[in-house]
This record gives sequence, C-alpha cells and structure tokens, in this order.
Amino acid sequence: MTEWDIKKLRILRTLADRGTVTATAEALHMTPSAVSQQLTNLARQVGVPLLEAQGRRVRLTDAAHLVLRHVEAVFAQLERADAELAGYLAGEVGEVRIGAFSTAVPVLVVPAVAALRRSHPGVEVRVRETEAAQSYELLAAGAVDLALSLAAHAPTARDPRFTRITLLEDPLDVALPPDHPLAAAPALRLADLSGDRWIYGGSGPWQEIARNACEAAGFVPEQAHSASGWTAILAMVEAGMGVALVPRMVSSRASGVAVRVLVHDRPTRHVLAATRRGGESAPAVSRVLAALRTVAAHRNP
Repeated sequence: MTEWDIKKLRILRTLADRGTVTATAEALHMTPSAVSQQLTNLARQVGVPLLEAQGRRVRLTDAAHLVLRHVEAVFAQLERADAELAGYLAGEVGEVRIGAFSTAVPVLVVPAVAALRRSHPGVEVRVRETEAAQSYELLAAGAVDLALSLAAHAPTARDPRFTRITLLEDPLDVALPPDHPLAAAPALRLADLSGDRWIYGGSGPWQEIARNACEAAGFVPEQAHSASGWTAILAMVEAGMGVALVPRMVSSRASGVAVRVLVHDRPTRHVLAATRRGGESAPAVSRVLAALRTVAAHRNP
C-alpha cells in the first residue's frame, strides 16, 4: 500500500488551486525549487507522473486529478478530526462511563446527564447501576471512569489508585407509618422512637449506619424486619410494620409514609465520586463532575 504524505498532498492540492509552482510556493511559504522537489518525490511514491510540462509551465496529469479527488475527501475528514479533537480538549465531546449506586442514579446522575445534554451535547454519558464494591472493581479495571458511592463503602482516602471527590451530605430522615402517634410531632428526636420496632438492612454498612445513629441517640434499636431495598423498607413502614431511617435522597421521593426531619440529632451519610488517580483532569470527566457538583449543591442541606 502506498504511504501517503499529507504535506506533499497539500502541496499538490495548492498547485491545483493556484495554477503555478511560483504561486504555490508563495502560498505555502516555500521556495519554488522545494515545491518542485516535493512533488517529484510524491510522484515517485505513488508510482505515476503527476505533472507534465506545458511550455514554461506545468499541468496536472489525469493521475494527479484522480489523486486529488481522494485528497479532498481525506482533507475533509482531517478537518473533522481537528474539530473533534479541539472539542475533546475543551471538554465539549467525549464519552464518560459512570458506575453508581441505585439511589444516586435518579437523584444525582440523571439530572446531571440532562443538564449536560443541554449544555454539552457532545459529551456522552453511559450509566451503569452498580453495587459499591463492584463500582470500584470496574473503576480500577478501566471499565468505568467515575464511581459514585457512599463514603462508608469507598476505599480510604489513602488508596493511591483513586481520587475521591465529596459530592453531597445526605441527611437521614425518619419514615413513620402515617398513623404513628409521632407522625405530626413538632420536634422529633431519635430517642423518641427508642421503643419502636425498626426496619433496616440485615448486614453491611447500612445496618451499621442505622444502628450507630440509634446508639448515638442513646438506645439500641429493636430490629423487627430486614430489607436491603428502599421500596421494600418503605412498603413495610407504610403497612405499620415498623419505622426506618431513610436517606434524604430517598425520603424526598417517598409517598405513603410520614417523613420527619431530625433537627437535633440528625445523622448524615456522605456521597462521593471517585476516579482513577489523575482521571479527574480528563476534560469530559471534568465536565461530568462539574454537572454532578451542581446537582449536589442544590440538594445539600
């Protein structure tokens, strides 16, 4: 296959436009002899004559015109490549893959993607719902570019593989059955619910978060039921089977239960994003992080 030289093709194209070697040399800031030499070398590379003498001037051969038909398509594609590369370097285009836990998808990721589609339509975001442990495995393996998780589920800040970016403080509210005696109490404390039956996860960080919050309020919660999904937990609360601590990211979208804000002893979880170390500087990733921060800023209490 012929090895095409873009610089020589540009000279041939300019000669076709300007008509003479002298005019071509002036346009390209070259000497006429350098133009002639480059075109001679190009003819040698492609294996066919590209110029023929016509008096004191030269004219393009049919082979040269054939080459030029393809050259125009090549240069048009290179122009598009230049434009796309400029957009990439400015963070205007690119693909960013996000792995996020379930409640972060509708509350943080979807609004951020919607905003980016309006402001930077060339940035394509691919979303993958993941468990926390899986999201960091995918991030380390290069399968996603951003991982969203709770701080309690994330690797430590000392892990050299990742950069952590805090996005959101997510307070925990209390979900009560609609007919609970304290459903309309003006100032509710966790300790007021020490005698209630509680619903929370059977194991893992969320169990620890719920138990630690109650213990900090001075009591050990009686676990009546165990569930890992918020749909199941809220359904049981609505049915009067117990009370539950629910993140604001969930409680703000809950219906069928009485959601009470804990003013005095409000437990809080932290939501963060993580990239591979240095990946936060990639232009498109930086755009997505900025959009996530904007959404989170409107939710921070």
